[in-house]
Amino acid sequence: MADRTPPLAVEELHALVAGGEIDTVVLAFPDMQGRLQGKRFAARFFLDEVLHHGTEGCNYLLAVDTDMNTVDGYDMSSWERGYGDFAMHPDLATLRRIPWHPGTAMVIADLAWGDGSPVVAAPRQILRRQLERLAARGLTAQVGTELEFIVFRDTYEQAWDAGYRGLTPANQYNIDYSVLGTGRIEPLLRRIRNEMAGAGMTVESAKGECNPGQHEIAFRYDEALTTCDQHAVYKTGAKEIAAQEGCSLTFMAKYNEREGNSCHIHLSLADADGTNAMAGPAGMSDLMRHFLAGQLAALRDFALLYAPHINSYKRFQPGSFAPTAVAWGHDNRTCALRVVGHGRSTRFENRLPGGDVNPHLAVAGMVAAGLYGVERGLELPEPCPGNAYTAGYEHVPTTLREAADLWENSPIAMAAFGDEVVAHYRNMARVEIDAYDAAVTDWELRRSFERM
Repeated sequence: MADRTPPLAVEELHALVAGGEIDTVVLAFPDMQGRLQGKRFAARFFLDEVLHHGTEGCNYLLAVDTDMNTVDGYDMSSWERGYGDFAMHPDLATLRRIPWHPGTAMVIADLAWGDGSPVVAAPRQILRRQLERLAARGLTAQVGTELEFIVFRDTYEQAWDAGYRGLTPANQYNIDYSVLGTGRIEPLLRRIRNEMAGAGMTVESAKGECNPGQHEIAFRYDEALTTCDQHAVYKTGAKEIAAQEGCSLTFMAKYNEREGNSCHIHLSLADADGTNAMAGPAGMSDLMRHFLAGQLAALRDFALLYAPHINSYKRFQPGSFAPTAVAWGHDNRTCALRVVGHGRSTRFENRLPGGDVNPHLAVAGMVAAGLYGVERGLELPEPCPGNAYTAGYEHVPTTLREAADLWENSPIAMAAFGDEVVAHYRNMARVEIDAYDAAVTDWELRRSFERM
């Protein structure tokens, strides 16, 4: 992978700390759910100690459920193993200021065991491994993520107390592309845009979406690991800024029965000269055709990486702009895979992921799937010319249970990621499925309390 210029150089951090402008440094890593976990350090201590030696964190951080409960089934971390530590080493290419917290900088960490070997089931390491496979072919992945969210007038504490029901959305009706609609909450959107720019990201735009209170802020594409790191920082930062503004927002894939929150992921490949390797005289290069064929071949097997939670699968409804068909098309939003752009902008879009996706895992899946197609010279079928919802294509998985079974038994996944990673994320799915199966839902109460 190419060297990256950090948003904030270490030398600048030294000067900012010496001048009293920075007093706190956050060191964090993306966990299985894509959330940032880590520590806040006194800036001087970070420069004196952590910068060179790293720090430690309990290894259960990659072996808990969404509620941070310890659970069984993980080989890396358990009561029997004593819940020891792994090392957190700063990746200085990710050092940045965090404008929404005064006097604060942040850096993303890579995880390693005590002997220096990488924690292979860590999402960032999983993505690194796939990008190294690309690099061996002289290629780099350029990625953009389009992340939607719904804004509510309620604070996070009020939403919790209300059981996340009866909340007031920031807009009362469909505001897709409406300038008036985004204007209603422009102070919040403006803060997020400007402060993400201050954190070193290139902001493109903000627009309204269909579900009441739903919006999207888009960022310029970048090298894959950079985009995924920025995605994680942005997701955390947007929530923190919303809380500071006395409101809340959610990235969950399907908050209600209306339109869900998507996270469409765009990917292209660049060769050693920086030329788009997916572009060809007829629109798509042979490399792109094989790479895209690999996406189709592995889409169902890798659905767990694109839709990692119970709620993720509620998005996949006919006519919802969320895909149900394992199909591709030219600028066709009814397909799971959409080819867009021309010339240097030629790329494809994976429409399966929702706002709850872990970007490091999803992009790792897209790269691994593409390499599967390239290595085997898979032929790309004809594109879907019309409505993929009704065209009889193979269906994407409809439940987390189905996706987990496909993942666990996938020779494609095993070859690309190895048995440790496959087992680790199969167990993540099992834990969520078991918790869901044991829960009594409000749907059951409404239908059964009196009438059954």
